[in-house]
Amino acid sequence: MFILYSILLTLASIILLPRFVFDAIFKGKYAAGFKQRLGFVPRLRPDGRKVVWLHCVSVGEANAARPLAQTIKARFPNIRLIVSTTTRTGQNLAKTIFADTAELIFYFPFDWRSTVRRSLRRLSPSVVLLMETEIWFNFIREASKNKTRLAIVNGRVSERSFKRFGIVKGFVKRVLGYLDLALMQENADATRLMALGIRASKVRVTGNLKFDHDLDESETAFTSELRERFRISSDAPLIVAASTHEPEEKIVLDAFKECWKSAGSRLPRLMIAPRHPERFNAVADQIRGSGFAWTRRSDPVSARDSEAEVILLDSIGELRSAYPLAEVVFVGGSLIPHGGQSVFEPAAAGKAMITGPHTANFSAAVKEFLERDALVQIADGSDAKMAAELVAAIREILSDQARLTSLGSGALAVMVHNRGAVDRTIEYLNPFLRG
Repeated sequence: MFILYSILLTLASIILLPRFVFDAIFKGKYAAGFKQRLGFVPRLRPDGRKVVWLHCVSVGEANAARPLAQTIKARFPNIRLIVSTTTRTGQNLAKTIFADTAELIFYFPFDWRSTVRRSLRRLSPSVVLLMETEIWFNFIREASKNKTRLAIVNGRVSERSFKRFGIVKGFVKRVLGYLDLALMQENADATRLMALGIRASKVRVTGNLKFDHDLDESETAFTSELRERFRISSDAPLIVAASTHEPEEKIVLDAFKECWKSAGSRLPRLMIAPRHPERFNAVADQIRGSGFAWTRRSDPVSARDSEAEVILLDSIGELRSAYPLAEVVFVGGSLIPHGGQSVFEPAAAGKAMITGPHTANFSAAVKEFLERDALVQIADGSDAKMAAELVAAIREILSDQARLTSLGSGALAVMVHNRGAVDRTIEYLNPFLRG
């Protein structure tokens, strides 16, 4: 079955090669890490210390892993921590947030035996920690054959993933047998993974690492920089549209226009942070055509910054620093069937949050926020209907200071109530990390 999987992976790569080349040439999306993806990562010279390989797919997983990485280095200072990502945005963020904790940051190899083996030979990891749902068949098998301890951390198996893996359940069961430990976010995730075939003795529920988020000093410094540059103040309440996807920017801009018309003396400002960097210029064109005075983070500092009604946050790794400046945060990826982006970071900043109807990626967390009246969720409908609901939600929150405060404090309370996943994760990983 592994041979068939490798053949299918190769065929899929050949079929997708034209798109891969196009993205590499015109978007720079894959070119930077191509050599490393083939397994040609920098070689680590053995020095007797354990090498722990932490893999994070992209931005969300890297952010989730941050408190775990910091705790590992604090409690096990002799460990050589290395971090891989799959996406370019994840790589860029990882180089910032793991700069002080990771000895090496690199791209995860393509899942062929040859590329995986090459990476393992060059890095010689004692432990591999796979964030969330990273089940790469050849990688897991080859790492286990290399006598590397393997653990899923902050594990998550959505209903969609469960159905997809269920198509090849026998094969997935065999792959899961190579794992030493699976630390899952929720009971439902643990149940699905066991239904796919992993032994119950290997599964533990530790909670979601994202509840353990706090701003660090570097992010606080960025917050001050953003506040100063764009003259953010309570006189003009800031609405942050976070991690947006197409066509959410248009819906948000339409809603903001209506809010702005009826705002009275406290005219709000809008900061849009698109989820994918390759869309920065397209979103800039939309904002330019909206009629608002606007600016973008990547432009040189100018007088426009303090006067802009709309700010484009076209940067990587600064969104968390922007949350403390906001009065209201709209969490993107939720007006479309994407499943929603993370609600944890704005909640950790104690902000009033609004989300759309599509939040399957964080269903358990969103349910708790809603039950505690710490989140406003608008109903599904046409773009115009959702824009109208977004207008109503923003107006209600900004016009009622008690409601604004209640939503923010409630969100922070949910975060505090659920903290502890890092400590529980470290407790179960302790036999792997010590010595």
